[in-house]
Amino acid sequence: MAVVAQSHYTFGVRTGVANNLCYLDEQTVVFPCGNNLVRYNIDQKWQKLIPGSEKSQGMFAMALSPNRRYMAVSERAEKGTITVYDMHHEQSRRRKVLTGGDLPVGEFVSLAFSPDSKFLIGQSGAPDWTLFFWMWEKQHVLATVKTTTLPNSVYQISFSPHDNTLICVSGNGVFKQYRYTEGALKQCNSTKFEAQNFMAHTWMSEERVIAGTDMGRLLVFESGDLRWEINASSKTSYEADRQETDPSEEDAAQTPSMPCIAAITAYSKGFACSAGHGTVCLFEKTEEKDQYRKTREIKIPPDPYAVEPSQAQAQEITTLCISPSEEGLSACTDRGQLYNITLASTEINKSEQAHFEFLSHSFHSKAITGLSICIRKPLIATCSLDHSVRIWNYETNVLELYKEFQEEAYSVALHPSGLFILVGFTDKLRLMNLLIDDIRVFKELTVRGSRECAFSHGGHMFAAANGNVIHIYSTTTFDNLLNLKGHNGKVRSLVWSMDDNRLVSCGMDGAVYEWNTQTAKRESESVLKSCSYNSVAISSDGKNIFAVGSDHTLKEIQDCQIMKEMLAEDAVYTAVTMTRSGRTIFTGTSTGTIRAIKYPIPVQKEWTEYQAHSSAINKMLVTFDDQYLLTVSQDGCLLVWKIIDKEGRGLKRDKDVSYAEEILITKSDLEEKNQIMTELKTRVEELKMENEYQLRLKDMNYNEKIKELSEKFMHEIEALKTRNQVLKTDMEKQEWSHQETMTDVNEKFAKEQQDFESTSNQKLMLEYEKYHELQLKCQRMQEDYEQQLQTKERSKQKALQELTRSYEMKQQDRQQVLTQCQEDARQQLREFEETKTQIEEDGDQEIQCIRIKYEKILQEERDINLCLKGETGIMKKKLSSLQREIDERSMDIDKHKVDMQKQQAVTRSLEKDIHTLKKEIMERDETIQDKEKRIYELKKKNQELEKFKFVLDYKIKELKKQIEPRENDIKEMKEQILEMETELDKFHKKNTQLELNNSELKLKVKVTDRELHKEMRRVKDVESLVHSFKRELHHCVLFIQEPRKLKDSIRELYEHYVQQSDVVEIVGADKDIEREYCRQREHLERNVASLKKKLAKDADVHRTESNKIMSENVSLITEINDLRRELRMLRTQIHDYECQATITKRSKPKSLTDSKCHSEKGGMEGSSSLLRNSKLRASFEGLIPRLNLEEEECLALRTPTSNTKLPALAT
Repeated sequence: MAVVAQSHYTFGVRTGVANNLCYLDEQTVVFPCGNNLVRYNIDQKWQKLIPGSEKSQGMFAMALSPNRRYMAVSERAEKGTITVYDMHHEQSRRRKVLTGGDLPVGEFVSLAFSPDSKFLIGQSGAPDWTLFFWMWEKQHVLATVKTTTLPNSVYQISFSPHDNTLICVSGNGVFKQYRYTEGALKQCNSTKFEAQNFMAHTWMSEERVIAGTDMGRLLVFESGDLRWEINASSKTSYEADRQETDPSEEDAAQTPSMPCIAAITAYSKGFACSAGHGTVCLFEKTEEKDQYRKTREIKIPPDPYAVEPSQAQAQEITTLCISPSEEGLSACTDRGQLYNITLASTEINKSEQAHFEFLSHSFHSKAITGLSICIRKPLIATCSLDHSVRIWNYETNVLELYKEFQEEAYSVALHPSGLFILVGFTDKLRLMNLLIDDIRVFKELTVRGSRECAFSHGGHMFAAANGNVIHIYSTTTFDNLLNLKGHNGKVRSLVWSMDDNRLVSCGMDGAVYEWNTQTAKRESESVLKSCSYNSVAISSDGKNIFAVGSDHTLKEIQDCQIMKEMLAEDAVYTAVTMTRSGRTIFTGTSTGTIRAIKYPIPVQKEWTEYQAHSSAINKMLVTFDDQYLLTVSQDGCLLVWKIIDKEGRGLKRDKDVSYAEEILITKSDLEEKNQIMTELKTRVEELKMENEYQLRLKDMNYNEKIKELSEKFMHEIEALKTRNQVLKTDMEKQEWSHQETMTDVNEKFAKEQQDFESTSNQKLMLEYEKYHELQLKCQRMQEDYEQQLQTKERSKQKALQELTRSYEMKQQDRQQVLTQCQEDARQQLREFEETKTQIEEDGDQEIQCIRIKYEKILQEERDINLCLKGETGIMKKKLSSLQREIDERSMDIDKHKVDMQKQQAVTRSLEKDIHTLKKEIMERDETIQDKEKRIYELKKKNQELEKFKFVLDYKIKELKKQIEPRENDIKEMKEQILEMETELDKFHKKNTQLELNNSELKLKVKVTDRELHKEMRRVKDVESLVHSFKRELHHCVLFIQEPRKLKDSIRELYEHYVQQSDVVEIVGADKDIEREYCRQREHLERNVASLKKKLAKDADVHRTESNKIMSENVSLITEINDLRRELRMLRTQIHDYECQATITKRSKPKSLTDSKCHSEKGGMEGSSSLLRNSKLRASFEGLIPRLNLEEEECLALRTPTSNTKLPALAT
């Protein structure tokens, strides 16, 4: 069964990718990790990986479309490519792959989508620095332009958010704006300014761009011209045109304090930009001349686990992105860390310093050098050149522990228990405890620069490589048990066997040694000086060794000999591991890919390759339960892969693994935490008392204030009541006047409405009369056309006969001409296809030119609209001033105007109703005209359809003649099939019922057998007990003349044979027997009733089907004969059992004469046995007539109708 590795989770971010953090939606971000794109959900903490393209040498830039559906990724393979992914698809499938065409492009350093997501621009790198403009869905390059020359460079390109044709390009000494016109990119801005290093830029409006420099300046451009400049460290802005100071002097003054602005992003209130080490500044618009003011600073917090906590604040922020709802701000740094903050929290706590939080976890910022796992816990240990050691959990996908040291860590090994860790530093080898919240050193060994270390599977020993020597230490005593010497070069890999008796090592000297850890001797060796080995693995049975090295091969070594080799085509194998089940070998390459190879190693080059990391893989391991594959690389990323089969199921585990949950904690830490807990509890109690006292005081104060306020409100309520009464009287007067005016208006409206209805009715009557006349004309025309069609069809048939004769003669003559014409037509088709392709290309170019022209016209119309809006604003201001003057002069006129406005509103509503009615009339007129046109068109179609109808009717008649006999046959066959199916269903039902009855009878017989055997055993036990009791009674009779001894002996007999528990058990057993008898009787009665009902229902059915069930009758009668035989056997057994019961009855009076106690005990047991026998007999007597009845009914139903004879029933 083939094994597949599926990407499960990643820990790390790839730096050096332009725009390497984007928001897909409010909860999902996208960032690169290794050679993959990661979709990470911030709330639910899940990941989905999108693998990079094959033979990719790394990613260089990313871009998300404005509609957040498409993601463009720049990669380098044989040449620079851009892959566009559809992020709305479940598996983020590839839509298109873009290249530079014939131009030599190494990589694309920056990408951007147009506002409508239809166009894409890409900036190629050195030395050409060419800007490409694609219509990406058609993979068509519309235009190219060279943006700069060496030594200058371009960092960012972008589209205007409101214009598909306007592009901005910024970089070192470069700030240009291009517009796509007439099939080419032409530079817009022509003003010259001081050359600066522009690190990033963003669009604020249609024409405004803000660009940041490495000197901490924010330059504001409008229409490509510099307007003003903002200092990132100050809060005020100043215009560049008004500066009178010398710019060179100002630069000299600001250089030491100015931060580098490496990232800028815009949002609705303003923009956010990075301002030096670990800080982000928020700028918002001011009301004065569209300037910007710094409102907030957000900083990266210090790292408490680092040696120098302030080092985290020295990171450079390279990418900023804001969520779609502008609630969250995320950042990526040059050390591969992701941070996040909610902007709402910064606005609430403006008095406090705002700090970022980790988006997921703290990641490694440099190459990972060590990887290890344990058995008892789902932990992964990694160490890196960033001086840190981290403990990850691959079940919960969480960073458990993290600590930074002063020295670089080269190797790491986890103890099988998961409680200790061994780390090799430059100066020493340190054994440390994994505490609940810390990694603490408790033993240091003088092993310098250990590049490899490993615990044994039992955990009692560990091995560490120092140069070309391997040291083995005891974990308990820390004694140096063995020193393994033999390698001439540095040891690169160590692996323990499963029984810890052997250790396999490989080195740069081309040697693979297998050491005996008991005697320190080499058991086997394989030396190949032309190869420098990188990694080694051993099979679970310890027989085979797998090694990879610089010679591009995977070697299988057994008994000092290389058994098999597999060449890697274009990469060097850097790591190797094998699953515990021995099915698959996983190898890591220098290009960062993973290969899964079946075991045994095939003869041909067969493997499955996965895109994993962006650089060489350093280490790889398979977990002890064969569920996960772990890989680390020089790119600082840790990838967790799920090992599954091709059907998507995980590999079967030999044993269910239950992980330990124990943790280590020091006594001092425990005592400190307990003290803090007690102090906090006392503090909480004190605060409760203080709060209660303060609440009481506040209640007193609030009660007094409530009384004062209630009195004030009562006075105000009374004043409002009087005022309300006055207003009511005024309102009643106004209502009377309003009603009078409304009655006048309603009367006018009613008159107008009646006039309008009368006129509209007259028009409608005229239209209806016209419609009826047209219908009559249509009918006449149809009759005429039908007569003409009949005459034409007759003439047509005659003409067809004559034409067929003439054309048959001509056909033979023109066949030769047709062959020549066909050859000419083929040549013309080829010419037509060539012209067609040329016309399509010319058409696309013309469409683009026309589109650009119309866009220019639209822009001009928008400018005209803006001018008109300004003029209307001035006119509105004049009107408002005039209205104010009129209001001041005449207050009385205003009151009348209010009344007039109310009346005007009523009249407007009435006018609207009139207008709507007029519209309806117009629409109805139009519909009538459309219907007339439609009638004319339908008549034409009707004529054509009638022609086709005649031909089709003739064909239908012929086909019906052919179909009718076949349909009759099919109907007859279907009826036969249905009858057969009904008969089969009935037979199946009968069979199932009879099988159920037989199974019930067999079960009852088995139950009776078991009960008979139990009774037989009980009778034997009773007989043995009676025999022993008689024997002991005989001994007691010897003491007849000695009454005391006789009394004592009888008492001993009573105590020996009669107990209270026996009496209780006998009574309980009788009750249980009665219950069981009642239950069985009820069950049998129910079965009899159900069987009678079933027989009554099936009686009529069985009569009609008797001939077909003869074969079944034979088998059933034989089964009944077998049952009768079994019944005879049972009767004989019951007879024997009754005889035995009578024997026990006869023994009863004899025992009574001997002793009273013995008679009581024997009587109880005898009566219980008689009861049981009588009950069993009654149950069997009830079964026999039931079986006889069933036989009689079966015979009555299944009497043979033919002359065939049935076998005789056995009696």
